[in-house]
Amino acid sequence: MTPVLAFDIETIPDCAGLRKLYELPADLPDADVAELAFQKRRVQSGGTSDFLPPHLHRVVVISCVLRNDDGLRIFSIGEPESDEPAAIQRFFEGINKYVPQIVSWNGRNFDLPVLVSRGLVHSVTAQCFWQTGADGKDPFRFNNYINRFHDRHLDLMDVLSLYGMRGSPLDELSRLAGFPGKLGVGGASVWDSYRRGEIAAIRDYCEADCANTYLLYLRFQQMRCAIAQDQYRRELDLLRKFVEKQDQGHWREFLARWTA
Repeated sequence: MTPVLAFDIETIPDCAGLRKLYELPADLPDADVAELAFQKRRVQSGGTSDFLPPHLHRVVVISCVLRNDDGLRIFSIGEPESDEPAAIQRFFEGINKYVPQIVSWNGRNFDLPVLVSRGLVHSVTAQCFWQTGADGKDPFRFNNYINRFHDRHLDLMDVLSLYGMRGSPLDELSRLAGFPGKLGVGGASVWDSYRRGEIAAIRDYCEADCANTYLLYLRFQQMRCAIAQDQYRRELDLLRKFVEKQDQGHWREFLARWTA
């Protein structure tokens, strides 16, 4: 089978980079550095947003659901086990190794731009990801990770909006489909949680988002008749059995909310 890799990231402001760009004092606290960057974004956006551009996000966790011939597993890479360059490198090495179908929710507009811009900053290599079959002979010419309308990267939010301007929220669509939806921290609270040292809570939140994305991917595969009903149920059971073996609190809550 073609491996499937659903993924999600969580980020914080790159305070070290912001100090360099804005020539700020080395002893200025991270909270003040980030707030200055947020204020600059509010001015640039006319007060509508303080969301930083991709290159100013620092990746703290990358969560993945990997489904291949060996089975299914959910895992996270990032703090505290590895630094940002190592985490991003490991992610792209996974793509090099498995050449998977990758699945995201808004990954084309956020997750991947962050990963590639931060990867560039840190001299990460990502050969398979950038392969486009430019020589005219490679199969990546007709299905690569870069082209918006190719399936090798399936951004579910983008596809389900029919490539429109507004996509559905992951949490709401997941819960309407009978899946658990978002748990815990919440994307808007990641920075505050990180400053309190709550790395585990951020990882739990990211893993749950990733699992919801994978569940919606399976439903989408069933919808477009890429998998039959019996195979769809088997894939759901495989994920459920994996989660049932985990003893962390977020997975117990995940199971309790899973009604489909």
